[in-house]
Amino acid sequence: MDPNGNITIKWDVMKANQDGSFDIRIFIFNHQLFRHIDAPGWKLSWDWQGKEVIWNMVGAEATEQGDCSKFKADNLPHCCLKKPVIVDLLPGAPYNKQSFNCCKGGVLSSLAQDPTKYASMFEMHIGNSPSSQQQQKADMQIPQNFSIGLPGYTCSAPFKVPPSRFRDGSRRFIQSLKTWNVTCTYSQFIARTAPTCCVSLSAFYNETIVPCATCSCGCQELSREQCIEQGKTPSLLQLPNSDRDVVPDTVMCTKHMCPIRVHWHVKVSYREYWRVKITVTNLNYAKNYSHWSLVAQHPNLKSLVEMIRGCSTEFNITTTCYFNQAKMEMCRLRFYYVKIWEYLHSEKDGYFRGKYLSTAMSVSCPRQMSTLGFLTKLT
Repeated sequence: MDPNGNITIKWDVMKANQDGSFDIRIFIFNHQLFRHIDAPGWKLSWDWQGKEVIWNMVGAEATEQGDCSKFKADNLPHCCLKKPVIVDLLPGAPYNKQSFNCCKGGVLSSLAQDPTKYASMFEMHIGNSPSSQQQQKADMQIPQNFSIGLPGYTCSAPFKVPPSRFRDGSRRFIQSLKTWNVTCTYSQFIARTAPTCCVSLSAFYNETIVPCATCSCGCQELSREQCIEQGKTPSLLQLPNSDRDVVPDTVMCTKHMCPIRVHWHVKVSYREYWRVKITVTNLNYAKNYSHWSLVAQHPNLKSLVEMIRGCSTEFNITTTCYFNQAKMEMCRLRFYYVKIWEYLHSEKDGYFRGKYLSTAMSVSCPRQMSTLGFLTKLT
């Protein structure tokens, strides 16, 4: 559904200094239509080809400084590692550390969901170590072995592209000295061996519900220690301390063992149109899906007549429903909460802290064919 989706890393050489150092500007663009980058965010890394070090940075920071004992100056480099790992600054970073499009904690929206938050940028000043014989070399060596630090993503080798152009003032443009691009693509098979959601089906004319297939995302017999029986509370050791902590999925014990269940229910079926309700249920105790998007592919969606706000219908047979934290309060009126079990909505940070939460939305389409049998993906 998104064959050309990727994350593009743009490496711009903005200035070559007389001492052999360079001013670099790096952009990270999420060109994926549906898949966003959630917390804890991207972790960009690469391998230097020479003895380069990062003297200073704005808009991001290296996770470790490394061994800078070769430098005798009072001001040591920001990072001396051969393979630095760079992370985005958190919101609220000091102003003198910020750059344009920074400080989102590495979280990137998809391009269709929020065009204002699909990119990150940071700047750095790099040079060579004192023992390097390439101190006065005027050419820039592009690093190799880039990684975005996200499960399922594989990055290409850097390839040279035309220099980037930037607006300087109202009508003047400047451009970088050199520009390289790195393309990172996603593979579900590399990310994890099992799916992350399943689909159940039902209709108004039949009391039978077609449940998710058994062992859709795993088998309960093999995951007894990781799942929580219905009605029980998980141990605090299994839950994250904050939304940026990465912990294994702690899901409710079900036959399908999926952290997310999507239910497709045919509400009415008339000659002119049919109406469908989609219910999304979070069965994962350890993760809040505050910025989720649901992609449903069906031949009849190209004839969509009515849909609640918050859903995009710009694709022929694909409908994307977005839900983000900024519109949480508005969506409380537009979404019908099917079930909120034991925990209520937290007004403190806008996240849903419930054991699981179901929301429903209504879709109306002209009656042309059966509504059962469609492809769905939750990101």
